[in-house]
Formats: sequence, structure tokens, C-alpha cells
Amino acid sequence: MLFLQDVAYAHPNRDLLFSDINLSVNRQDKIALVGHNGAGKSTLLKILAGWLKPTNGRVNAGSEPYYVPQLFGQFNDFTIAQALRVSDKLTALKAILEGELTDSNLTLLGDDWAIQERCEQALAHWKLDALDLSQRMETLSGGQKTRVFLSGIMIHNPEIILLDEPGNHLDRQGRNTLYEYITSTTGTLLVVSHDRILLNLLNTVFELDKRGISVYGGNYDFYAAQKAIESDALNQELKSTEKALRKARETERETMQRQQKLDARGKKKQEKAGLPTIVMNTLKNNAEKSTSRIKGVHTEKTESIAKDLGQLRSQLPDTGKMKLDLDNSALHKGKILVTAENLNAGFGHLLWKKRLDFQILGGDRMMIKGLNGTGKTTLIKLILGHIQPVSGTLERADFRAIYIDQDYSFIDNHLSVYEQTQRCNTGALQEHEIRTRLNRFLFNKEYWDKPCSALSGGEKMRLMLCTLTIGNQAPDMIILDEPTNNLDMQNIEILIGAVNEYQGTLLVVSHDTYFLEQVRAGKVIDLDELV
Repeated sequence: MLFLQDVAYAHPNRDLLFSDINLSVNRQDKIALVGHNGAGKSTLLKILAGWLKPTNGRVNAGSEPYYVPQLFGQFNDFTIAQALRVSDKLTALKAILEGELTDSNLTLLGDDWAIQERCEQALAHWKLDALDLSQRMETLSGGQKTRVFLSGIMIHNPEIILLDEPGNHLDRQGRNTLYEYITSTTGTLLVVSHDRILLNLLNTVFELDKRGISVYGGNYDFYAAQKAIESDALNQELKSTEKALRKARETERETMQRQQKLDARGKKKQEKAGLPTIVMNTLKNNAEKSTSRIKGVHTEKTESIAKDLGQLRSQLPDTGKMKLDLDNSALHKGKILVTAENLNAGFGHLLWKKRLDFQILGGDRMMIKGLNGTGKTTLIKLILGHIQPVSGTLERADFRAIYIDQDYSFIDNHLSVYEQTQRCNTGALQEHEIRTRLNRFLFNKEYWDKPCSALSGGEKMRLMLCTLTIGNQAPDMIILDEPTNNLDMQNIEILIGAVNEYQGTLLVVSHDTYFLEQVRAGKVIDLDELV
């Protein structure tokens, strides 16, 4: 149904992204495409969708795939109908109903007399019935744009569906609708996502890297278990190879010491025997050649083992290298940081139908729960003191907070990577120490002068964590606003590890259930109850 043979892709600057991609997707397969940020997952989906041409290789599809992209900026000037590729049919239908029974209109419409009704039903299914098909895409929120493209699946009823991060910008209700579709559909799915619940609804995992595609016959949990087995085997092989290298070096040292003693004894015997100088020189040369051969054999063996060891170490995951090691927050656990009573906000009208009461204590791990449009971002601004309540009271203690949104706007795109770290260097660390910490967070010297604007979401997240270690003193509160939207699974695990090391107060806005469970955000401010 969908076949790739020897597919490769290189960027316009000729940097190779991947090569030797061979895969076969059968009818009704439900496949998760995983890989690190930058591995080329979105690029591969665009190649399958026909949006990009591969540098090499062939792509064959049994029917035209329907593609839901991750980014929608290119559609801002389109109407909803144009983005869904139904504008011509709807125009033709309207003209026919008004009496323009031309061959052109009939050809455009075909037999699809139910196109208007089907569009309305699809939009209603995705809770978009308030939208008009003539509305421009630029007027929609990120979540609405995602729902528009997902509604196109019901409109076109394609056999092959390609989804690139379809859960991004969807609230809990939208994600549940997406889960129901994935569970019930008989279509062929190829999905890129960091949503672990979604990934576990798919029955096969394709892992993409520069070497090609590796296939794992199971859902994401099965894949993760297999990767853990592979990791254990790699660590065992690594320990065994390290042991072999130590043994080889020890054997080389002992052999050379033994040979040197033999050479010294032989020289003494020759001197006592009073052999002619020419004979002595010949025997000396032979002894040196013999020693050199022995040394060469051992050197070759140790270099071979050392090379194998280097290759094994290059396969180790990077997650274990990154540690925050922050000083603890100066605030003691249990201190009252924020108290809200009868709180409400708004711009010309009250945001919530009911008043909000809550308290945040030092050391709390708390989530703000609510569907899109319930005022989660507004509440964060209130807590940070950026806006004032319309009614009620909100009392704040003196504490230091850092706000981290899904775009990591904490990072200044006008600065280089090194300049960003220097801006946060409140502890006056030396240059070599800053570069050491950058390396620990996987920013080698090739990154130091790179503009922050060129970093991926995962790279910005790692740089943000790195700057926290350079600032040294932990903030009293970290606020995370949809932090996983632009991260792959590896970087989500890195973020989870960093957040769980943090001992201060955590406030999280996220629709990612797995992430919320892992960071133990147990206390809840529920805004759904207020609207």
C-alpha cells in the first residue's frame, strides 16, 4: 500500500539527513514513527505526502495520502474550505443550486452532492460547528487549526493517513476524540507523536535514524521495553569491552617488562662472553626488532579493542549526562506562596462564572487543569503578578519564579548559545566552566556561536536547563506551560528527569497525561468547574 525503496534526503546545503530508507506499510497498519529531534520524521512524512521530493530512491503509494502537518503557517491566507481542499466543490455546488448547470460546475462537483453536509458534520464532530468554511485560517487558534485538518479525514475518507504531532495544541477533550478515532479507524495510519497514550494505540513502531528504519512489532511500551533490553545488553558489552581493554593493556605492560628483563640478561651474557662488537651489534638489532614486533602485536590488539569501545560509547543515550545539580530553593517547604480568595479576572467581563479559591505552598507539585479557553494562561499571569484580578484577592509572598512556555521564549533568539549562557551567569563562572556545562548538555563547540533562533524545541529546552545550572540558585517556583509540545520522546524524558530533581514549587499546564504522572503533579486547580 505504501512503499519506500532506498530513499535518501539531503538538505539544500547537501547535509545528509537520512539514507537507505526502506519500508513497507500494509493496509490497516497503525504505525508510530519515532526518532530523536532532527532525525527527519517530519521530512519523511512530507516525502510520503508528496510535499517533498527525495534526493534518491522511490516512493509508491496505493492511493493519495491525507496529511495533517505539524505547522500550519503556510495556510494562514487560506479559507478553511481552501485548506481542506473542498473550496472548488463547494463553489460549484452553490452555483448549481442557483441554477448554473454548466459542464464545468458539474465536472468540479462530480457526484459529491453531500459535500456541504459532510463538511458541517466533520467540523461539528471536532467541536468546530461555530466556524464558517469561508473563515480565514489565520483567525484560528493552534488547536482549532489542528481540528480543522483532522476534520478533513472525515470529509475525504482517505485510505492512508499521515499525522505529524496531531495532539499538539489539543486540549483533553480534543485528545480523547483523537484517541477514539485512532482506535476505531480501519484506515492505514503513520503517526509522528510524543504523546505516549496515543503511541500505545498503534501496533507497530518504526524507529528512524541516519542508518535507516528499524521495525518493532508492538506499541510504544513494547518498543520502550525492547530498547531497555538493548540498552542493558549495550551496557554489559561496554563493561566487558572495558575489562578486555584493561586486561590487554596489563598484558602488554607485563610482556614488555618481561622482554626488557630478557634483553638485559642477554646483553650481560654477551658482554661476559667477550663477543666481537659487530656480533654484539647484530644481536642487539635482532633483540630490538623482536621487542618491536611484540610491542606492535599488543598495540594493534589494544587499539582494536579501544576502537570497539569508542563505537559502543557512541551508542550510549545522552539522557544520563545531564544533571541539574541546583542549589535548593531558599524557601522552606510548606511556606504559603500564593493565596487566592473569590478570585476572578476578565477584560470587560468576568472570565469565570464561579469565583476561584486556592493556595500554593512551597514544595507543592500542582497542575492547572482546563480545556482550551478556560483561562489557564490568564491564571498564570495573575500568579506571576503580571495582571491584577478584577475581583477577589490574590496575595503573593516574595518568591522568585521562572516561567517556561512551549516555545521556550525564556531563550533570547537574538543571542548566540554562548551569549545566552553568559546572560544567566550570575555566579561569575569562568569561561571554561561555562563551556564544560554546555558540553554536558550536548552543546559542543560547534554550537557555541550558533544563534538561538536556529535551535530546535528540544535544543532550546536543553539550553534552558543548562542556563539554570549556570545561574546556580534554583528558582523558588518553576511554571511549565505545555512544555512537551515541541519535544521528542527522548527530550521529554530529559525534561522529566530534570523536573524530578528540582526540589522547589512546580506549577504545570499540560494536556500530556504521561508527563503529568511522571512529574507527580498531584494537586489540581480545576478551571473546568468554573466556566
